[in-house]
Amino acid sequence: MDVILTYLDGMREGFVGFMPGLVAAIVIFAVALVVARVAARAVSRASRKADAEVRTFLSRLVTVATLVVGAVVALDQVGVNVGGLVAGLGLLGFTLGFALQDIGKNLVAGVLLLVQRPFEIGDSIEVAGYTGTVTDIDVRATSIKTLNGLQVIIPNADVHSNAITNYSAFPSRRVQLTAAVGYEEDLTRVLDVFLEAIRGVQGVLEEPAPAAHCSSLGASGVDVDTYFWMDQSQSSLLEVTSGAVMALKEAAESAGINLPYPIQTVRVRQTPPTEPL
Repeated sequence: MDVILTYLDGMREGFVGFMPGLVAAIVIFAVALVVARVAARAVSRASRKADAEVRTFLSRLVTVATLVVGAVVALDQVGVNVGGLVAGLGLLGFTLGFALQDIGKNLVAGVLLLVQRPFEIGDSIEVAGYTGTVTDIDVRATSIKTLNGLQVIIPNADVHSNAITNYSAFPSRRVQLTAAVGYEEDLTRVLDVFLEAIRGVQGVLEEPAPAAHCSSLGASGVDVDTYFWMDQSQSSLLEVTSGAVMALKEAAESAGINLPYPIQTVRVRQTPPTEPL
């Protein structure tokens, strides 16, 4: 009987001694919950101009980090070996980080892309050797639809580490067309004819004004570069360019301007037959 009473007294004393630490742990974790919620809201408000996925990701990251710190401090209050726990978590984190480093790179790059916003959904871009229209952006990958109607999913790490050409960043875009004219042509007249033809193409902007220059001496003629600007938000690049090419050709034909093309002459030399010996 005395043994039982002694055991119960020991349990009571242990429980009484454990209670302050337990209460402190509960209070600390409760405070961590409140702090995590407040911090998540603060981060969400601070990043309100960012993408919704970025706000959600950052809010969850702050919440998890706050709760982990609160849990570690709370466990320390009840006598748990926090040092060993932290070391174990660190080793686990290192192992997972090494195993999932590619995923981690894509996530970080995705967050940076969503924050920096070098392009939007619907923009026409060229990146990592692909050209097309952006159809989706998330924290892992960017999807584009190529001119051939194919879907290409590019990891965000590749997108962020490569040069990005955004053809939709500005509404106006300059187009250059090059045509060769014969060496016998009056180049001043050629420039006037080409400029007049380009000005009449639907979709070509008046300002900045079209321009034409002689750029080089080619193998079969003088290369003439014609430049014009168009509004991508109002006109199709392919349609305006096609119209400009047809206008230049028709204007050259009407004005009698020679548009030479490379000609290769093959001469076959026939040797007289030899008399048999």
